[in-house]
Formats: sequence, C-alpha cells, structure tokens
Amino acid sequence: MPNETDIFETLRQELRRGSLILAVLAQLQEERYGYTLRRALSDVGVDIDEGALYPMLRRLEGQGLLTSEWREEDKRKKRFYRLSPEGVGVLARLAVEWRAMNSSLDKLL
Repeated sequence: MPNETDIFETLRQELRRGSLILAVLAQLQEERYGYTLRRALSDVGVDIDEGALYPMLRRLEGQGLLTSEWREEDKRKKRFYRLSPEGVGVLARLAVEWRAMNSSLDKLL
C-alpha cells in the first residue's frame, strides 16, 4: 500500500500538470524561445524542466494552439513559440474556467 508521501506526490503531479499548461499558454502571449520561456515561468515561481517543457510545446503546437518559427539569434538557431489565434481563444476560456474553479476551491479550503 502506498504511503502518504507517495500519494501526495502523485496528486501533486496531477494538479501541477494542468496548471503548467495554463502557465505556458499565458507566457506565450509574447513570443519566446524555450530558455526564455523557462526563465519567465521560473521568475513567477513556476518551475518546469526541459524534459517536460519541450514535449508540451510540441503537443500544444500539434493541437493548433501555438505557432513556431526557427530563427537565428546570437549566431544560434532558436525556435520561437507564440500563441496562435486559436490558442488565444482557448487561453481566454481556460482562464475563465481557472478563475471560477479557484474561487470555488478558495471557499472550500
């Protein structure tokens, strides 16, 4: 039988997964490449490792929520990401959903 720490860690990861998607979408209202995205998230207390971030970016782009473009900057090719028009709409709807859920949970907790 799993102990309390294992159960907590599993539930924390589930809670975090959806929150990270919302955080990434919110940060990509401005164009960024992976490193600057990670830094911007970290600056507001949302840490995500590369092993989770890049697959998420590819998945969100595959879903049509992001666009990306390879460009050279500082003599290095970098892939820049930004919300697509569809991503803007989905982010707006998710933000409404998040605020409603957060408000309800605040009342419960």
